[in-house]
Amino acid sequence: MTERKLTLPPGPFAAYLFDCDGTIADSMPLHYIAWKRALGEWGCDFPESTFYAWGGRPVVEIIRSLNEQHGLDMPIEAVATRKEALYYEALPQLEAVPEVLEHILAQHGRIPFAVVSGSTRESVTESLRTLRLLDRFETLVCAGDYTNAKPHPEAFLLAAERLGVAPEHCLVFEDTEMGIEAATAAGMASVRVLQPWERSAVIV
Repeated sequence: MTERKLTLPPGPFAAYLFDCDGTIADSMPLHYIAWKRALGEWGCDFPESTFYAWGGRPVVEIIRSLNEQHGLDMPIEAVATRKEALYYEALPQLEAVPEVLEHILAQHGRIPFAVVSGSTRESVTESLRTLRLLDRFETLVCAGDYTNAKPHPEAFLLAAERLGVAPEHCLVFEDTEMGIEAATAAGMASVRVLQPWERSAVIV
């Protein structure tokens, strides 16, 4: 088995901004199982390809879009709460993405870190607490902290502002195209973390 490494763009950088799900936490498969169970209770289909394509979108926005697509009237808050509860049940299985964890451990204490996520603050906090990484981050920017979700740059710009670092001196770690687009729109360099199926394809 070969060890995966992330190739970072030329620096130096004054801050690292990390997406959480699929970037720090190898949580996307667990989130998908929770989504399938929660939506299945309402007879709503959610293909895995759509789930990954919509990575980075807030939970309530996903439910709203599925209602529109399928002509359903699922109660948004109730389904969101149910989905989060099912995810929390699976948290003991959660692991960090090794190639990202390497950079967190190497640079912690040298430059400030932020998490920039489309998930709820509660979900992000529980994921990071499970991984024993919560205390590594100076700030968490989560759903509800901003108006415009990725690929809009607002969330990344807010994180940079909270850290007191100019956008051009931030490096973003992201696993979705939407996240990379948001980082680019914010004037930030970025590094893309492979999705679960891509990681399995490059291991020999």
